[in-house]
Amino acid sequence: MVHKTGIANLPLHYGQVPLWLANRMAKLGAIMSEAIIYHYGRDEFLRRLANPFWFQSFGAVMGMDWHSSGITTSVIGALKRGLAPLSRELGIYICGGRGKYSRQTPQELTAIGLKVGFDGQQLAQTSRLVAKVDSAAIQDGFDLYLHSFIVTADGNWAVIQQGMNTANKQARRYHWLSEGLKSFVDAPHAAIEGRHQGNIINLTDQRANLSRASQIELLKTFSPERILAEAAKQEITNKQSIHAQVDLPFLNMPAHHDVRSENISLRKLHGNIAAAIDRGPKDFSELLLTPKVGARTILALAMVAEVIHGAPCRFSDPARFSLAHGGKDKHPFPVPTKVYDETINVLKNAVQKAKLGANEKLDAIKRLDKQARELERHIIKGPTVEEIIAHEKDVSAIYGGRSVFGFEERKE
Repeated sequence: MVHKTGIANLPLHYGQVPLWLANRMAKLGAIMSEAIIYHYGRDEFLRRLANPFWFQSFGAVMGMDWHSSGITTSVIGALKRGLAPLSRELGIYICGGRGKYSRQTPQELTAIGLKVGFDGQQLAQTSRLVAKVDSAAIQDGFDLYLHSFIVTADGNWAVIQQGMNTANKQARRYHWLSEGLKSFVDAPHAAIEGRHQGNIINLTDQRANLSRASQIELLKTFSPERILAEAAKQEITNKQSIHAQVDLPFLNMPAHHDVRSENISLRKLHGNIAAAIDRGPKDFSELLLTPKVGARTILALAMVAEVIHGAPCRFSDPARFSLAHGGKDKHPFPVPTKVYDETINVLKNAVQKAKLGANEKLDAIKRLDKQARELERHIIKGPTVEEIIAHEKDVSAIYGGRSVFGFEERKE
């Protein structure tokens, strides 16, 4: 049965991702996707995308604003560019996008279906129906502006779409997953992200079945005058159904840009740091032997490894993953481009070796995640979030720190 995995509040942000970061996001996103598919398969990759907590963490580890609505657009764009050359090899196709690209989704699916062999026209109809459900059947004050359809060569799919409420300056993201889907109008979502806005009309909820049936019956049998009279009664029924809905786990993405200690699980963060210290000398200097890879890169790789291998419960604090590669707006600190590039090179080398049958390097990265989970249970104390961020800002220029404001200058 398809299940909802959570709700989150996403501040509505505008602006574009700079080209220097967009290119890196495309590379890192593609390589991480390859690693996930290599270890766990395509269907598991779809399940990850349908998890709003994982998706937000995925965007944060790639250097995008850790809490904003912009993660959705930038991650989808990065995956579409990065995975396009690998689509036939991996059997993963990213369709749609923002604005005019969302409207091209049915044509893309039809064209891919002809090449791959699945029913592209049927999936095109599915795409239209999914968009219609979230724009018409769920009337929550958010206007859809992004629709992305991720499909495998087997015809399995996930959908991520997002709406905005300009009055409240908030966004809501909807996640769908084909696995176990039995109905498009009866609780179909894998997850809905967004802040509670009071009463909404959600005709896809199972408890709204009577409402749906009643509305169809009204259209068939009643006159316009009778419909108006019954409308008042139906409004009461809808409100009762909405109040009966069970609250989902709620991830509150705050409006403030800066990363604060309350946004991060310090225990998990200390586990990441300890794993980098403990596994670094053993696995990376002796096994990976990648030039220019230092302790800072190993820490970033520990967080990347967690996004690749971590269980769903690991992603309740997406802000923690922003400490891997910073953020384009200097929150929590400027993007350390040298570290970012080293992360890409190490992971790319490991994936390429694994394709040739040499799994040692990719397995070494996997052990980082395992070690972090083991160590975090025993760590008593470590640096605070504020101390870590302050240190990163102090050494930002050394690591090629860059933001939308330019490169960081070395301190005298």
